[in-house]
Amino acid sequence: MKREEIIKEYLTYLKFEKGLASNTVESYRRDVEKFFLIINKNYDKVAEKDISEYIVKLIADGISHRSVARNISALKSFFKYLQYTERLKINPLSFISQPKLWKNLPEYLSVEEVEKLLNLPDISKRGGLRDKSIIELMYSTGIRVSELVNLKLDKINLDMGFITVFGKGNKERIIPFGDEAKNWLLKYLKEGRKKFLKGKDSPYLYLNARGGKLSRQYIWKMLKKYGRMIGIEDKIKPHILRHSFATHLLEKGANLRLVQILLGHSQISTTEIYTFISRKRIKEIYKKFHPRA
Repeated sequence: MKREEIIKEYLTYLKFEKGLASNTVESYRRDVEKFFLIINKNYDKVAEKDISEYIVKLIADGISHRSVARNISALKSFFKYLQYTERLKINPLSFISQPKLWKNLPEYLSVEEVEKLLNLPDISKRGGLRDKSIIELMYSTGIRVSELVNLKLDKINLDMGFITVFGKGNKERIIPFGDEAKNWLLKYLKEGRKKFLKGKDSPYLYLNARGGKLSRQYIWKMLKKYGRMIGIEDKIKPHILRHSFATHLLEKGANLRLVQILLGHSQISTTEIYTFISRKRIKEIYKKFHPRA
């Protein structure tokens, strides 16, 4: 049976067996047909990757959260029907949890903005040296703010150039960091950290003025302060350096699976949202510089 005939059969099922209102059935028809028009595949060839890319496209096109959720509901209903009628054994939407959890594309900083941010801390002061090291390490590794403030000295391998962090669900992951981050980390450890300790002892890497562990609120306020100095305060969000880290890696050709591992995402569908940001950036550069764009 052709796909068009199956969709027609499905709509009849919704109307007469499920008792859905005509307007609801019509909206489901539009959503299902739109999906197949975009992916250009038969229903038995649809994979999880197609669903992820479709949702990312909807979000990138500025579709409201309500409409995205409705699209997902329509597709879940349609593929469940295909299972119910024994046309499919595996539902490609089985990995989708709650449609309401899908969010807008994350904001990120350009490479130039990151460079400006990195040059702002006054490294002649202990606080500025600490801030410089923090920003370098966050941008170099893409770690979450919560992972940064909980980072301990015994989880840093300076010789090999990596840190061990515990992310969501207390999952351990090992992340490499670059030479710049290493240089500033060493400088902070030699010249800055001991000034915060004041004779005390602490297992944590980054310390506050009293020698205790830094708070997430401090990181947030610190980034906001520096963002204000270069006119990007509105762009500064809690995960802005994490988003910038992932986007810049993909722009330079990094493998998506690698970025997923570095970020600690349990599902690659979560990481795939950055691929569209990368494509969008490439298009912006093309339009700006190509004479025929």
